[in-house]
Amino acid sequence: MAEIIQKDGIWAFDSDALRLTPGRDKNVSVLRRTLGELVVPLGALAGISFEQGRKSGRLRLRLRDGADPLLHATGGRLAEPHDPYRLTVEPDRYGVAEYFTDEVRDALLLERVPGTPVSGYLLPGPQLPLSVSAGDGTASFDGERVRLEWNWKTEDAKAAAGPRTLALADILGVEWQPSAGLENGHLRFRVRGAPARTRAKYDPNAVELWGFKRDPLMALVAAAVQARLPHPSTAAGAEAQKPEAEADEVAAAPEADHDALLRRLRELGELYRAGVLTDEEFTRAKQAVLKRM
Repeated sequence: MAEIIQKDGIWAFDSDALRLTPGRDKNVSVLRRTLGELVVPLGALAGISFEQGRKSGRLRLRLRDGADPLLHATGGRLAEPHDPYRLTVEPDRYGVAEYFTDEVRDALLLERVPGTPVSGYLLPGPQLPLSVSAGDGTASFDGERVRLEWNWKTEDAKAAAGPRTLALADILGVEWQPSAGLENGHLRFRVRGAPARTRAKYDPNAVELWGFKRDPLMALVAAAVQARLPHPSTAAGAEAQKPEAEADEVAAAPEADHDALLRRLRELGELYRAGVLTDEEFTRAKQAVLKRM
């Protein structure tokens, strides 16, 4: 068995599977800690690489397309600190990392594992039941139903209808998008029979995300639902992946940059006064906005 132990986590390989355990270091992301240990079958791997750096190196796993519902649901938008398939390696363990890489590569060659896409998920997705609170709501999933509940920060027009319960059979697709710059992120469910979607702020089938610590946890809800939807390689899955027409998009009319920045500052101030943001989070977010003005 090959094993590498780091503050960032422990990776072990026993010829049939890799066991990825997140570390207990304070710098390990909340998403990786919540996701917990992952068992990745050798057949799910497309490759492994090790990159050396002056201060630290990186072990990276590349999974076959369609093998993991988390990677599919996040669409490559999961930032490196939250990616469970990357491990930070200290310089004094570079030799161990190279040995680990060679062992996995040799096994892939010996077992003739192809790098082609798979026709079904090879990882089960996050454990259930699952409930996450972030942004303007809470998303819960028990394997059969998604429940969306709103908080005091939710836009009145969206909160007025009350909590939403979505049957898995009515969900066509799920999308997780992190916030970027001035653009908020979201966890959105495409629901059978629902009208054309609008901004997550007003969409009763979406949770709006503002770019704070717990936002990445919503990716776990997306992955848990994705794992129970038709695989994208099937006809039903391919149909669900088709982009929707986004008629009547609320955000279609562009706002002046200055007005958008002022609105963002007001939102940050409200979140800070409500105790949602810490002093450090508020200061960092405010400085990022002020630099754009």
